[in-house]
Amino acid sequence: MQQSPVFEETYRRYLADLNRIDIFARADLLGLEPGEGFLRVPLYGREYHVSPSGISDPSGRAVTTAVRVVLCKYLLTCPSELPPLSERLVTYREFRDAGPLVSYFTTNTNKIIETTFAGNVPLLLERALAMGGTVLDSETYDLALQFHALPKIPVLLNFNDRDDLFPASASVLYRASAECFLDMECLAITGTLLAGRLISPGTL
Repeated sequence: MQQSPVFEETYRRYLADLNRIDIFARADLLGLEPGEGFLRVPLYGREYHVSPSGISDPSGRAVTTAVRVVLCKYLLTCPSELPPLSERLVTYREFRDAGPLVSYFTTNTNKIIETTFAGNVPLLLERALAMGGTVLDSETYDLALQFHALPKIPVLLNFNDRDDLFPASASVLYRASAECFLDMECLAITGTLLAGRLISPGTL
């Protein structure tokens, strides 16, 4: 999915759209730090430099097209006023327009995390902490974690390991207000990025 030519075309179109807006006017609203001609945008704890001319990491290296699409859309979707940040947590399938991508999200996020970390909760914890995740208190799950996909978009991961009766299970939750900052395709990508970085920490 990250190498899809459709994503590359979308990215080029989004860069053209960024040229038509003042991205720096959105910095305060989203809690972003401006640099020299770019905004510093953290995605799962990694900083990216976003400008209308392109997106890179701080060393100047190009990043995957999927990441670039998400970062562009994050700035383009930014509301003119900050909406109430709901504390209500929802699964991806509960978002109003998620229907066509629910199967994709489940397969490429929940299932990958389940199969990769079944029987190895310590490794999941190690990988989560390395990418900036924090552990939440839970009496229900073997491991409850919180990440920050982007400012204003926390992501929760609840994981129960396999046992004699049940396979491992993973659930990914968002605030209901996440749909104010990203469309459903890009929200789905935040799930696959979470899974990808947990299983392959070096992924850009």
